[in-house]
Amino acid sequence: MSVQPLARLVAFVKKYASYALNRYRKLHLYGKIFLWLVVFFDLCLLALIIVITPAKIAQVSHDKAILLASTRFGWLALGGLMVCVSFPPLIGHTTLITLCGFAYGMKGFYISSTASVLGSALAFVSLRFLFSNRLQAWSSKNKKWQALEAVVTAKGLPLIILIRISPFPPWVYSNSLFASIQAVKLWQFVVATLFIFPKVFLHTFIGSKLAELSDGEQRDHMDTRTKILDGVFIGVSIVIALFTGWTVYNSVQSHIRHLEGFSPEVDELAAEAIEDYDEEAPLLSPQQT
Repeated sequence: MSVQPLARLVAFVKKYASYALNRYRKLHLYGKIFLWLVVFFDLCLLALIIVITPAKIAQVSHDKAILLASTRFGWLALGGLMVCVSFPPLIGHTTLITLCGFAYGMKGFYISSTASVLGSALAFVSLRFLFSNRLQAWSSKNKKWQALEAVVTAKGLPLIILIRISPFPPWVYSNSLFASIQAVKLWQFVVATLFIFPKVFLHTFIGSKLAELSDGEQRDHMDTRTKILDGVFIGVSIVIALFTGWTVYNSVQSHIRHLEGFSPEVDELAAEAIEDYDEEAPLLSPQQT
C-alpha cells in the first residue's frame, strides 16, 4: 500500500516537470528572457536577505504587520486583497491567510475565512456569467469535461466537497473549475468552500507563530524551550498541511476513478479532467469560441 502513493508522487512530479519544460520551450524569446530576469531577481532578493539577515527582515515585517493591524480598516484592505486573488490568474491566497495570522494572530481566521468564502463566491458568479457561451462550446466538444459533469451531477454535494478540499487545482483555479461545471450550483459551491476552514485555521496558526518568532522583543522574553516549541509547531503544521493536502488529492483521484454506476472509462476521464485542469481550460482559454 505504501508503494502506490510513492509511485503516484513520483509520477506527479515527473508530469508537472515535463509540463513546465514544455511550457518553457513554447515561450517566445521575450518570454524566456522575462522568466530568466525573474529568476535573477529572486536570486538577488535571496542574496539581499542573507546580507541584511533574516532576523532584521523578520523584525521589519513584524513591525509593518502590527502597523497594518492597528490601522482602522487594515482588516478590510487585507480581506479585499483576498477577494481579489480569488479571481484567476491572480495568486497568493495561502500567503494572505498566513499574513492574516501574522498581523492579527488567531483573530485573523475570521478575516481570512470570511474573505475566502466571499471572494470565491464572487469569482464563481462572475466567471460563469461572463463565459457561459464559451463554457457551453467547450463542454460540448470535450469528453473529459462531459464525464466530469456527469459524475458531479450524479454524486452531488459530497463529491463537490471532496474536490473542493483537494489542493489541486490550486485555490484560484479551483474557483474557475467549479464555475466551469454547469451542474454545480452556487449554494453547493459555498457549502463546499466552508470545508476548507480547517486549512485556513492551520495557515493562520502558522502565521501567528511566525509573528511571535519575528519580533525581537517577544523573542527576548521567551526561554529556549518556548522558542523550540514554536519552531516545532510551525514545522509540524507545515508538514501536516503538505501531508493532508497530498493525501486528500490522492483520495479524490482514487474515489473518482472507482465511482459506482459509471464505466471505468467515464471515471478515468473525469479524474483526468481535474488532474489536467489549469489556466487554459476552459473559461480562461485565450482561444475564442
